[in-house]
Amino acid sequence: MSLSVDLSGRRALITGASSGLGARFGRMLATNGAHVALGARRLDRLEALASEIGVKAAAVEMDVAQE
Repeated sequence: MSLSVDLSGRRALITGASSGLGARFGRMLATNGAHVALGARRLDRLEALASEIGVKAAAVEMDVAQE
């Protein structure tokens, strides 16, 4: 399934982005022009995904259960 919406100039924070749906949404949003902040606890996986996506992605180690 593909998304065909121009998201140029938009920014998104995706939690749970180190795997599964979070990673998929990160890829889809970036493919359609958005800059994405990929958030999760596993920094190594986030960095790998950010590297795959390119300059439109940044890895942010975070745990949404912690304030």
